[in-house]
Amino acid sequence: MAEIIPNKRFFRIGEVSRIVGVPAHVLRYWEREFSLVRPRRNRSKQRLYRRSDLEILLHIKNLLHHQKYTIAGARKKLKPETTSESLEKTLEEIKGELVILRRLLD
Repeated sequence: MAEIIPNKRFFRIGEVSRIVGVPAHVLRYWEREFSLVRPRRNRSKQRLYRRSDLEILLHIKNLLHHQKYTIAGARKKLKPETTSESLEKTLEEIKGELVILRRLLD
């Protein structure tokens, strides 16, 4: 994925449209739907996308077009886990490993 993104600091919407392979209006729609994509604006109010924005947009395109997720499903997939959820998940993994170790020792 990173190899198709030119080594630049900022990209305009036309360049992003060509790189990602979707029309500009789709990119503007994804900005409204996915909070992870927030391009900067210059003085003339043109969108300036960073490299990280492009990587997220390519991931969104993969989820929607190739893996056939819905917008809501892709939003859930991209949503970062809250700290309590990740802590709970980690504790469950540790508990499972301890149970296995206990069985081995018995």
